[in-house]
Amino acid sequence: MAIEFSDNKPIYRQIADYSIGRILTGVWVPGARIPSVRELAVELTVNTHTVLKAFEYLQAEEIIVPRRGMGFYLADDALEKVGRMRRREFFATTLPALRAEMELLGITPAELLAHLEADSPQ
Repeated sequence: MAIEFSDNKPIYRQIADYSIGRILTGVWVPGARIPSVRELAVELTVNTHTVLKAFEYLQAEEIIVPRRGMGFYLADDALEKVGRMRRREFFATTLPALRAEMELLGITPAELLAHLEADSPQ
């Protein structure tokens, strides 16, 4: 399954984001082996060096760990780590963009909250 890459972020970071999405949705589970660099490169139709760079990023964040001769595995606390990472990203990037769009459209925080509460499952 190829993913559509955008120009606004390096491809290796988009692959890391794809991997994080697999963790958050439970496709990749903590402690389990993840696809190899080559397997993921074939799946996403990208260069193996690009996947390796994404894996190096995830390893630096201690989300994945190498096991010599066995490949990469998710850290036992990978789900918590990616959750914290995505929350930081949300508050640093998504929320300011949302606030700017709300101001542009004249939407108040109270109005947004009312819509969020109306759409949330009870």
